[in-house]
Amino acid sequence: MTRWLRSWLLVLALVVAAWPAVAQVQAGGGEVADAELPSSPVEIDGKVLFSVRGSVSYPAERRAAAIAGRIAAVAGDRSFDPRSLAVGDVEGIPAVMAGDRRIVAVFAADAEHESMSQAELAATYLTTIREAIAAYREERSSEAVLRGFSWALAATGVLAVALIALWWLRRHVDRGLEKHVRARVQSVGISTFEIVRAERLWGLVRGLLRAVEALAALVLLYAYLEYVLGLFPGSRGIANQLAGWVVGPVETIARGVVAVIPNLIFLAILFVIVRWLLRTLRMFFAGVAEGRVELGNFEREWAEPTYKLARIAVVAFGLVVAYPYIPGSSSAAFKGVSLFAGIVFSLGSSTAIANVIAGYSLTYRRAFKVGDRVRIGDVVGDVTAIRLQVTHLKTVKNEEAVVPNSTILASAVTNYTTLARSHGLLLHTTVGIGYETPWRQVEAMLLLAAARTPGLLAEPKPFVLQRALGDFCVTYELNAATDTPQRMLELYALLHRNILDVFNEYGVQIMTPAYVADTQEPKVVPKEQWHLAPAPPGSPVEPGGG
Repeated sequence: MTRWLRSWLLVLALVVAAWPAVAQVQAGGGEVADAELPSSPVEIDGKVLFSVRGSVSYPAERRAAAIAGRIAAVAGDRSFDPRSLAVGDVEGIPAVMAGDRRIVAVFAADAEHESMSQAELAATYLTTIREAIAAYREERSSEAVLRGFSWALAATGVLAVALIALWWLRRHVDRGLEKHVRARVQSVGISTFEIVRAERLWGLVRGLLRAVEALAALVLLYAYLEYVLGLFPGSRGIANQLAGWVVGPVETIARGVVAVIPNLIFLAILFVIVRWLLRTLRMFFAGVAEGRVELGNFEREWAEPTYKLARIAVVAFGLVVAYPYIPGSSSAAFKGVSLFAGIVFSLGSSTAIANVIAGYSLTYRRAFKVGDRVRIGDVVGDVTAIRLQVTHLKTVKNEEAVVPNSTILASAVTNYTTLARSHGLLLHTTVGIGYETPWRQVEAMLLLAAARTPGLLAEPKPFVLQRALGDFCVTYELNAATDTPQRMLELYALLHRNILDVFNEYGVQIMTPAYVADTQEPKVVPKEQWHLAPAPPGSPVEPGGG
């Protein structure tokens, strides 16, 4: 019992302590609510008669619409005489009455809003409503409707004439410009480089002329609609709102533009600075590529990709600086679109980015350059183009092979050209010769075949290696250098022909492929049989030839 009593006393003490604050909040909230009660206009046929205030339970918009409806109902009743309207008393509140029907009651809040007494405001409402009823009936009379249609028809004719005159004027000005101005429009350019061609400038002039015509036509159409809609009571409200519908968005846009003018100026200055910096970088790296600017340990071939990397860095820095000043960048919609675009880009461009990074890696690794003969995987060809994502090769069969840079980065690359310029590329081929043939003779014959092959270098000298002592023959490898890797297939063909000719000339049998038993006659081709059909007379490489 004591514990229960203590709990209730604690709750009571908390309520008593908090009660003044609660009462103050409630009182303040009521004052704010009374002070913030809005007013709403009572309109008949687009004309504002007066404004009334509402309450929390009965908003001003609903009250104004109800009053307008009652006034329209009385005005539509032709049997009712507006002079019978009077100010009456409804439960101590002044009200404008139409017989036993209440039109509008004048509350203290209405009188306070207009800075008048309730009786004075009621009298004002009475005069206004009588005039509104008279105007309502007058505008719906047959004479007024006929007069409105007549003026609307006349306005339609004026609009048609104005549009035709505008079209004729535009055509006349167009012909005048075509005759006197077009011949003087010159291309805009620097030296021999055309920035904007004359045809584009003339198209811009004609486009501006048509834009002025369209703007003038829209202004005429707007004036026509506002006037015609204002002739009839049923559409006068639309005419009154037409300006808000048309001018409102333009005004909003204009205010927004004015508000962001400082940001736009900053963005324009930033754009000029970034543009100037990019042009400076372009001129600098162009000088490096052409050899006019020399950098230590920096290859001229690196100039173009390095400029592209620097350009990306400069543009990215400019975007980072500009982002807070872009109009709408702080809005949730802008952030959402940016996030969505970033996710789509990251998901859809992973392979492309990998190829781009691989392309730059290949450039700075100096694995090859344009014009080199290379082997990448199973593809052998000359490099024709190195791009950010792929490398183009022209194969020995005159095919174009497009290899992704990421594949090249993960594969072994054989470059036949790099060392061929200074030391020569070694072409090598093997033959199997029996043990009964002296190796010195074999080496001498192989070196003689190399000497007879045009396109092989005398320095470094060709040499022969004994690669294997097989079960049936000795494997010899002939090595000879060339400085033209692009002729590899042709040189191999000539070298093999000369080897066959030399070995036949000296009666030495080539044992490749291996066999099991020797024949009675050596496997050589007599000289008189070198040109048996269908071989043509003569030989691509005659014995003793160069």
